[in-house]
Amino acid sequence: MSGFPGSPKLIKGGVVLIDPGSGAVRRIIALQYNPDTITRSLQVQGIGADSGDRSEALRLKGPPVETIKLDAEIDAAEQLEIADGLATQVGLHPQLAALELIVYPSSAQLQSANSLARAGTLEIAPAEAALMLFIWSKQRIVPVRLTEFSITEEAFDAALNPIRAKLSLGLRVLSVNDIGFDHKGGSLFISYLQNKERLAQKFAGGAFAALGISGI
Repeated sequence: MSGFPGSPKLIKGGVVLIDPGSGAVRRIIALQYNPDTITRSLQVQGIGADSGDRSEALRLKGPPVETIKLDAEIDAAEQLEIADGLATQVGLHPQLAALELIVYPSSAQLQSANSLARAGTLEIAPAEAALMLFIWSKQRIVPVRLTEFSITEEAFDAALNPIRAKLSLGLRVLSVNDIGFDHKGGSLFISYLQNKERLAQKFAGGAFAALGISGI
């Protein structure tokens, strides 16, 4: 980071895990380095010509299925340079574990389910995970589900603790079609959509002349 006093403070992207019931924040995970690129794809949820009704061709069944993919890097070099106690003992294990636990039920939940099964409970509800928010500036705060997660550990210390790694994350945006309007994530999705609408209103648009068309 530059020592120039006028250097802007770098805003980091990351994820926040919140309790789906109370909305309390469970954990904030900021990316150490912002990825250079983020790939987003939107699968349109239209009725289309397959319905056989031409009047349905322009209708939308709901929000598009939006997916986000990004690659991020984490590195313990700076912490090792200043002999940070945690980094010298276990390297990047804490950061990796915090991310990996997003897709694990807790050990307490697994043990509880096992106890219920041993007691003869016929139906055991699957464990509910924390609600995950992907945050990429104030303009993009969106509820997501982690769908893909891979880790490439690239360097290790003498005790074989990872000290440099690359992460590949695949996220699916959770819309009201997925979790409903009453869920905490549903209200966050509506806020995300409303912000898109406000930003779109700021776009001035163009004119037919720019497209080489006149007389309309």
